[in-house]
Amino acid sequence: MDLAPYAALECHSRGRRYDEPGPSNRSAYMRDRDRIIHSAAFRRLEYKTQVFVNHEGDLFRTRLTHSLEVAQLARTMARSLRLHEDLCEAISLAHDLGHTPFGHAGQDALNECMRDHGGFEHNAQSLRVVDELEDKYASFRGLNLSFETREGILKHCSLARARELGDVGRRFIERGQPSLEAQLANLADEIAYNSHDIDDGLRAGLLTIEQLRSVPLFRRHHDVVLDTYGPLRGKQERHETLRRVMSTFVEDLTTTSSARIAAAGVTHIDQVRAQAQPLIAYSDALNAANHELKRFLRQQLYQHHQVYRVMAKAKRVIRDLFAALIDDVRLMPPEFCDAARTLEAARGLDGRALAVADYIAGMTDRYALDEHERLFDPRRLR
Repeated sequence: MDLAPYAALECHSRGRRYDEPGPSNRSAYMRDRDRIIHSAAFRRLEYKTQVFVNHEGDLFRTRLTHSLEVAQLARTMARSLRLHEDLCEAISLAHDLGHTPFGHAGQDALNECMRDHGGFEHNAQSLRVVDELEDKYASFRGLNLSFETREGILKHCSLARARELGDVGRRFIERGQPSLEAQLANLADEIAYNSHDIDDGLRAGLLTIEQLRSVPLFRRHHDVVLDTYGPLRGKQERHETLRRVMSTFVEDLTTTSSARIAAAGVTHIDQVRAQAQPLIAYSDALNAANHELKRFLRQQLYQHHQVYRVMAKAKRVIRDLFAALIDDVRLMPPEFCDAARTLEAARGLDGRALAVADYIAGMTDRYALDEHERLFDPRRLR
């Protein structure tokens, strides 16, 4: 495909942390994607919560299926904008590698536990996974991904953390922008979870179509479906409406972003990075509709009493695990215990806490529940 001059062209790549020969039969970003897919952290996403905990049902989204949906959306929009599809895909597949078990509840709980030790940010943890924690190559730590993929993984970052991250943290200090591919993957993430959280909420019976009709964007497309097809089965009604909602976001984002890129007159990725604001964006009207939809989901789904009760228990699991493990690192498997001692020797208690956070963040939902039972159920000795 003929890429735009403002795309993340490989000839302008800032390279890898460790030099290695380039791939002979694929792009550098395809190599990144392949390394991500073959990582242990990627496989663990199959059993990490999106909204519903793994054991609540087989058909709800997980972090793995979410990441695949994000990648598909990002590639579609990248092609329309003549951006590098392989880079969009790599970023999309890696963006949640550092996420805790139990979704945002797990992240919030682990951040609380780490408050006195630098905090916990799942984006920074995803970068830590690909830079340090994946450990199967003989020549380097981590996956040795391209700078552009690493840049895209780090969507958000505190200034304190940015100062520790070197090259990929610099833009947060200088208030620059990442590549257009990174910006696009970020919003593809949002489009995907808005759409599939509605789908899962309806499937679980925690949301109803009538509730969703209070959201003008949903009501408009639902009316089109009813006018076109008349009464439908629940699954068809849900799908026909949501695919139209998703298409609205995709079409608006690509059209608006294309106009913004043209207006900015950028012809090189360095000019993209120098912009004061992202160039990938919704129109003002759809941005307002997006905020309205997110507010609805927060109030009606994420704070639903059934979700809240499960996540309150999940937070207790994370807090219990952290308290027990930081008190006695010998409770962790040998490799994590050794890492805790090494990090503690270098960084004191903050280092020990970091090793514990690495261990907990890498757990799947069911492993965290099982580990909690192993540590706290006196009837279980192994």
